[in-house]
Amino acid sequence: MKVLIIDDEKAMHLIMKRMLAKVADVEVVESFLETAPAFSYLANHEVDLVFVDISMPRENGLEFAERLRESGRHTKLVFITSHKEYALFAFDVYAFDYIVKPVNQERLQRTVQRALTEMHTEHLLQVKREPASSEVEFKCLGGIDILSTRGVRVKWKSSKSAELFGYLLIHKGRLVSRSRLIEDIFGDMPLKNAEIYLNTTVYQLRKVLETYGLKESLLSDSNHYALSLDNVRVDLLSFEEGCRQMSIVDEIDIQQAMELEQLYMGDLFGDRAFSWAWNEIERLSLMYTSFTQRLCVVLLDRGETNAAIRLLMKLLVRNELDEESHMLLMKALALQKNKEALTRQYLQFAETLHKEMRINPSLEVAALYGQLLSKLDS
Repeated sequence: MKVLIIDDEKAMHLIMKRMLAKVADVEVVESFLETAPAFSYLANHEVDLVFVDISMPRENGLEFAERLRESGRHTKLVFITSHKEYALFAFDVYAFDYIVKPVNQERLQRTVQRALTEMHTEHLLQVKREPASSEVEFKCLGGIDILSTRGVRVKWKSSKSAELFGYLLIHKGRLVSRSRLIEDIFGDMPLKNAEIYLNTTVYQLRKVLETYGLKESLLSDSNHYALSLDNVRVDLLSFEEGCRQMSIVDEIDIQQAMELEQLYMGDLFGDRAFSWAWNEIERLSLMYTSFTQRLCVVLLDRGETNAAIRLLMKLLVRNELDEESHMLLMKALALQKNKEALTRQYLQFAETLHKEMRINPSLEVAALYGQLLSKLDS
């Protein structure tokens, strides 16, 4: 494990090096009296653990840690200080540990061993991660999920990492600015906190994607982020493309259309009703309704009334006031010559309209009901 020391007292450098030398698998790679050169060093070198004093001239340890987090680096930080009152602030910048001077060998040993254990666990997870060549699917219809052909399902690091994934996913590879992400996802936080949380969330999402060999799919420059959708299947994109290709559903495409309908497992992101996604949720819901109604027309023409009724009932569970779905369902019941069910369906729709909107069925619906009833009577 590579260790770096930052303290404005040279004596502490000697003390820490002597104590760390007694711990197996630890190498002190560098030590600094100020944070500025340490920050530059970390930009170009891999370090596993940093011991940093809080009380230092120019930039103190907490300010250094905050700058490090804002840059997107998540190196483990252990604060060493004579002041216990800084502890709460230390953990605000995701400190790995906090040690009060004078440093005790046993206490230091526990901290280092815990860091070594975490590194070992991370290494084992790295070995088990999916190769980049495995097929991966991003699923966002009915929930937010990542699934590989090997059955590995996503374990989100936090709710915000799932939200960031969904946000970037619906932008379909387009770059999104940091300011827009902060406004839409972290808008309820003070700006400084929001910037730190965004960096942390980006890091968490990278770790999740790395599990599937897709770490490089999260693209970024100094002020933008994007999610590459190359080499993955996305249920949302498949559904949209299918609906475009089958703007007219015919008997030749019936099996393909049935499979496409099943792809829509539920509204965009399922129960996660992100406010920034409302327009997309509504757009896709209307797309699904329109497509399914076209499919039901073909099923009724083919005499597959049971299949059509099943789909229409699904639509009415989603929107019990949808007039087109009610009319198609009445036609299906009439084809089954089920006068009782037809009447019950019409009266139920009329009751729902009156209860919810204080109106009666439209003249078109009433006329259709009359025509269907007259045919059954004759």
